[in-house]
Amino acid sequence: MSTGGIGAVFLGVDVGTGSARAGLFDEKGKLLGSASSPIQIWKDKDCIEQSSTDIWHAVCAAVKSACSLANVAPENVVGLGFAATCSLVAVDADGSPVSVSWSGDARRNIIVWMDHRAVDQAERINARNSPVLQYCGGGVSPEMQAPKLLWVKENLQESWTMVCRWMDLSDWLAYRATGDDTRSLCTTVCKWTYLGHAHMEQWKESDSRDMEACGWDEVFWEEIGLGDLVEGNHAKIGRSVAFPGHPLGYGLTPIAAKELGLLPGIPVGTSLIDAHAGGVGVMESVPDAESKADISDEQAICHRMVLVCGTSTCHMAVSKNKLFIPGVWGPFWSAMVPEFWLTEGGQSATGALLDYIVENHAAAPLLANHAASQSISIYELLNRILLLMTHEQNVGFLSALTQDTHVLPDFHGNRYESHHIFIAKEIMLAI
Repeated sequence: MSTGGIGAVFLGVDVGTGSARAGLFDEKGKLLGSASSPIQIWKDKDCIEQSSTDIWHAVCAAVKSACSLANVAPENVVGLGFAATCSLVAVDADGSPVSVSWSGDARRNIIVWMDHRAVDQAERINARNSPVLQYCGGGVSPEMQAPKLLWVKENLQESWTMVCRWMDLSDWLAYRATGDDTRSLCTTVCKWTYLGHAHMEQWKESDSRDMEACGWDEVFWEEIGLGDLVEGNHAKIGRSVAFPGHPLGYGLTPIAAKELGLLPGIPVGTSLIDAHAGGVGVMESVPDAESKADISDEQAICHRMVLVCGTSTCHMAVSKNKLFIPGVWGPFWSAMVPEFWLTEGGQSATGALLDYIVENHAAAPLLANHAASQSISIYELLNRILLLMTHEQNVGFLSALTQDTHVLPDFHGNRYESHHIFIAKEIMLAI
C-alpha cells in the first residue's frame, strides 16, 4: 500500500459521552490532525440512551474531517482502532437497532454507561454472592451490563426477543467496521463478568486473536435469570474473544470504507473501553528519569496509577499478581495490558459536574454572553479568568487557587465503590 510522502498514518476513533473524535498519528505517535462531531443523547431521570446509527454517522463525519484537516489521503491510513464508553448496544439479526427505551423509539438502542435504571437488578444479582463477583470487587454496579440486560428482559420483552447481538459500544463499532463480532477481552472482562484468565495459556499463541469464549460462567447467567444468553454457544453476548489490538476479520469492509472515506481492507484492531485506551498510553510511557533507573518496564508500570478524566474519571493500576480489594473493580486479567491484572475504581461524575455547576450557576447567562462576545467557549473564558487570578494572588500554579477549597463530589453516588480517595489508597497499598 502506497503512503506517498506523508508515510504510514494510524487512525484512532474515540466515542465519548457527548461526541465522536478522530485522530491521525504518524509512526512516532505524533498527532497530525483531529476532529470531533457531536452525538445525540436522551435523558429521562435514570434512563439515559443513545443511537448507534447517530454515533456511526458522527464517527464518519469526524474521520472525514480529520483526514481533510490533516491533508491525509485514504491510501495513507494503514490501521484503525476504536475506543468508546462502555455503553450497551442492541441490534437484531440484520444489524438494525432494537429499542431499549420505554418510548419504543428504535433509534434509541443504546443504554449509556451512566444509566442507572438497573439498580434493583444489580442488588438482586449481588445478593446471590456468585463466585464470579469476586472478580469485580464483590458485586456488580448498575453501570455494568448484566443488570442492564436483566432490566431489559424484565421490562421490554418484545425488544428482548428481537435482539440478536448485545454488544459493548466499542465492540459494536469494530463489528460495524469489519463485520466480525469477536469481542474484546477489555470490554467483556471489565463489564460483562467474563473471566479473562481462562485464556492465560493462550495469549502468545498464533491463533490467540480469535479465541473461543471459554470464560463465560454459565451457572452465573442461569442463576440471575439470563440463561437464554448462554444458548447457541453464547452467540448473543460473544462466541469468540480477542486481546485488544488484534486484527479483526478481513479489515475494513467496502461499505464501511466508503462511509468513512477510507480504503477497504485496512486492518482494524480489537477495541478498548475509552478510559482503558488512555490507560495503555500512560502505563506504557516511561519518563526519562525512570527509564534510566535500575528498574524494568514491567516493574515500573506496576508502580503507577492512571487517572483518565472525562465525563467521569477512572482510576487504574496493574500488577503481576491478582489483588482482591472489596469495593474495587477487578482483578481483571489482560483487560488493559497483556498478562497483567487490572484493578480499577472511579468517580461517576467529574467533567459532567463541571458542566452542571457552570450551567446552573447564577452567573451562567452573563458568562455565556461574555464568551459569545469574544467568539470563544465559556471554558476558554473561565481558563483566562483563572490565569488572571493566579497572577493577582501570586500563586505558582492554577491548582494552588483551590488549596483551601474542598468538595465532596458525590452528586450522583460514586459508582459501586467507596470514595475515590479510599480507592486510590487501597490499590496502591495492595500493590
